[in-house]
Amino acid sequence: MDQDVEEIVENKKTRPITLLVVLLFIVLILIFFLSSEMEKVKDFIRGSGFLGLFISIAVYGLLGATPIPSEPLTVLISTIYGPLTATFVAGTGNMVAALMEYYLGAKIGDAASFIEQKEKLPFGLGKLPINSPIFLMLGRMLPGYGPKFVSVLAGVYRVSIFRYLWTSAIPTFLGAALFAYGGFSFSSLIKSIRS
Repeated sequence: MDQDVEEIVENKKTRPITLLVVLLFIVLILIFFLSSEMEKVKDFIRGSGFLGLFISIAVYGLLGATPIPSEPLTVLISTIYGPLTATFVAGTGNMVAALMEYYLGAKIGDAASFIEQKEKLPFGLGKLPINSPIFLMLGRMLPGYGPKFVSVLAGVYRVSIFRYLWTSAIPTFLGAALFAYGGFSFSSLIKSIRS
């Protein structure tokens, strides 16, 4: 009986490590695939017509698990389908990625008993107002890894899914619109200069 208890305790200790190793492996594969095959992905989306929109949403979801930014894809889609469609596709795809990151954070929180340990975090990270709508929206507007960081923390801290979704949707769709319309305008400007 004691041996069974020891095995369960040992499994709980190794679960976070196993999860992180598997996640790191998946991320490395995605980085390699997407960086070396990005031109083929672009050509495929161009040639897929309406199906390309759904493929693009899936690619955004995959990019959410990697450090590769999705903004170039948004600009590409805006030049193919127009800025309004690109805003919808990029916003929806980035929301899929945000949900994946939230789920990952929730799993990390389960595995590491993070909630009990948060007060011990350095730099006052345990005192961040993660549940605050203002923090959730402003954090998603930080350039670089800000949105990923906020999404994972929201999952770890168990922010209500409703609050997480609406606070994610506002900056996500605004950012998507900014890149879609900006990319479309820039592309149109380049075309007019060339002709």
